[in-house]
Amino acid sequence: MIEDFLEEGRLPRPEAAPRGRPGEPSTILEARGLAKTFRSSRREVSAVKGASFKLARGETLGLVGESGSGKTTLGLLVARLHEASAGSVLLKGEDARSIPRKAFKRAIQIVFQNPYASLNPRFSVGETLTEPMRIHDMGADERERRSLAAALLGKVGLPAAALFKYPHEFSGGQRQRIAIARALALKPELLICDEAVSALDVSIQAQLLNLLRDLQDEYAMSYLFISHDLAVVKYMADEVMVMKDGEIVEMAGSEEIYANPQHPYTRTLLASIPR
Repeated sequence: MIEDFLEEGRLPRPEAAPRGRPGEPSTILEARGLAKTFRSSRREVSAVKGASFKLARGETLGLVGESGSGKTTLGLLVARLHEASAGSVLLKGEDARSIPRKAFKRAIQIVFQNPYASLNPRFSVGETLTEPMRIHDMGADERERRSLAAALLGKVGLPAAALFKYPHEFSGGQRQRIAIARALALKPELLICDEAVSALDVSIQAQLLNLLRDLQDEYAMSYLFISHDLAVVKYMADEVMVMKDGEIVEMAGSEEIYANPQHPYTRTLLASIPR
């Protein structure tokens, strides 16, 4: 179980993330009444129903719920990969719809669940990491971008030689490290992790969770951390939101929500954790 690797001392837990720099807005992300309805010729499905929350700079907001609860859809709404049916997203107090999409994409990146599907098999690792830099005019030339890519690989624990290899040459855990490096290439302020470790062996999960906390500490990023695994969320998050049938039914500090859950659904989720 993941708790064994996180709590038995095999992998030390890093210090808490910094809370931002003087003069910066304390709230980096705010959602106001976000809703998403999918329509077809036969029916309508309300995947997200009026979600409202805030995420502080340098902190991690966990989002938990069963499969089909609307977690991933909410993450995609925040990242503007889905357009909301209602409501709004504010980034540092500014409506996301008024921010140029290129600037918004640079500020918010996402790491998806499946490390085998999220990397282009035709791109080398070097191409995977330098392409977003090229699109966003980072680095003076290809040589500088290649140097930046090698440094990113070092941050996620991979050698510079990996630049010349292709995704099929790596394990699942290594591919997810590459996906994290790609997200970091644009120096985002917010990283959305959508079940980013759930497809991996528990020992690899623990390594990546500690990596994510180290990177947060170094870059002062905020995380929206989406997972069905409450043990993982407790380890990562400062605050936790619980989602059921498209609605946020409870939100509280990580320790508080585990010690004193208020909603019956939250208590059901906690009771389902293997002992």
